[in-house]
Amino acid sequence: MYEAIMFLTENFEEVEAIATLDILRRGGVKAASVSITGERVVKGSRDICVTADLIFEELPDVSNAMLILPGGPGTTSYKEHEPLLELLRTHNAHNRPLAAICAAPTIFGMLGFLSDKTAACYPSCEPQLNAAKISKDPTVTDRNITTSKGVGTSINFALELLRLLKGNDEATRIADMILA
Repeated sequence: MYEAIMFLTENFEEVEAIATLDILRRGGVKAASVSITGERVVKGSRDICVTADLIFEELPDVSNAMLILPGGPGTTSYKEHEPLLELLRTHNAHNRPLAAICAAPTIFGMLGFLSDKTAACYPSCEPQLNAAKISKDPTVTDRNITTSKGVGTSINFALELLRLLKGNDEATRIADMILA
């Protein structure tokens, strides 16, 4: 059973995805990367190819997992993947944990998840958060949704997700280990 699922699409932001997966795994979270492209190898926005643990069609039951979207130019692809959108809708309807960074919080905005929440994203994407209260903080958690601004906030974002999944002590232990 996975505790966290990171969805990858062509042109995802590599630092946001890999740093988050790395920190979660260091903290003992069973986390998987999942390609929504139909291919196991996914090329990021800086032409770095990553081999995903699974493709979307292989996804097991993730009803208890945190679902995570990295940003980057590929964020628009999430809008076109109806099975992923349906999974996000179901998760949100049950107040299950969701997380997104950089441009990816706009997916939550598009789906109406942020209308009564505080959120953060890449500054030029803020108008697409659709009625969210925009936070100046690099990373913010409001109820079941965690959002963050971008590449430079990736470590902060990952540590917040680790805190939510494994508690303050484990997040502090990993932060100390990586000198964050």
